Amino acid sequence: MATQTRFMSYKSILKPKLELLCKCRQVFLCLLLMILVVSCGGGATVVPTPPEAKREGLPRMGYTIQVGAFSELKNAIQLTDTLQSKGLTAYYYVHSSGLYKVRFGNMPSKDMAQKRADTIRSEGIIQDYYIVGPDDYPTATTRKNGKMYLRNQIVERAESFIGVPYRWGGSSVKDGFDCSGFTMVVYQLNGLNLPRSSTAQWRVGSDLKRNQLSKADLVFFATTGGSRISHVGIYIGEDKFIHASGRGKQIRVASLSNVYFRRRYVGARNYL
Repeated sequence: MATQTRFMSYKSILKPKLELLCKCRQVFLCLLLMILVVSCGGGATVVPTPPEAKREGLPRMGYTIQVGAFSELKNAIQLTDTLQSKGLTAYYYVHSSGLYKVRFGNMPSKDMAQKRADTIRSEGIIQDYYIVGPDDYPTATTRKNGKMYLRNQIVERAESFIGVPYRWGGSSVKDGFDCSGFTMVVYQLNGLNLPRSSTAQWRVGSDLKRNQLSKADLVFFATTGGSRISHVGIYIGEDKFIHASGRGKQIRVASLSNVYFRRRYVGARNYL
C-alpha cells in the first residue's frame, strides 16, 4: 500500500513536467518549421512580396483637361513643355482625327478641373478646353465589354503612337522616364492612372512569367547593366512590344526575341 502511495505521488510530480516537456517540443518543432518555410537553398531568406506588387488593378483617372487640336506635332510638344514647366503632368497624343492634342491634370472633381483650366487660360497659355471625365474612358465600359476589350484598347492606343517622336520633358533617360512616360500616357488615355517612372510601374504591377504575357501587359528591361529596371514597353502579342526607344526617337515595335532585349529582359507586370 505504501509503495502504491509513493508511485501515485511520483506520478503527480512527473505529470506536469512531462506536459511541459511536450509543449516545449511542440514549440521547437513549430520554430523549425518556420525556419524551413522562410529559407531556401544556401540559407537565403525569402523576402515577402511588397504590398504594392500584390495590389490588383490601378487607380482610375479622375477629371483631366484636354486642349489643342494641332496639325503640327511641334506645336503640341511646345504646349506640353510649357505646361510641364508649370509643374503639371501634361502629355500629347494622336487623336483619332489625326490631329495632336494635349491633356494635363488629374483632379477628383469636374469643378476642380474647370477652375484649374480657367486659371491656366487666364494666363494666356491655353484657349478653349474640354474636361475629360471618368465616364469618357474605356475603363468605364470594362464591366460590360470585358477586360480583353480594355486590353485591345490599350494596344490600339499604343499603336497610334507608332512613328511619332516621343519624349518626356525634363526627365532623365537613365531613369527610364522617356519610355515610362509613353506607357503612362497610353494607360492614362484609357483611364488607368499608371505611375510615372519605370521603377514605380514595376512595383505596382502583378508579377508575370514570360509564358503568361497577354496584350497590354508591360515588359521591363535592364538596359544600363545589372538588374536595375531602366526600360519598359507595352506587350502587343506575338512576342512583340511597343516602346519609346530613346529621347526624341520614334515610337516603334520591337521583338522580345531580339538578342539585345532577350539578354536584358527582367520580367513583366499585369495591371488588369
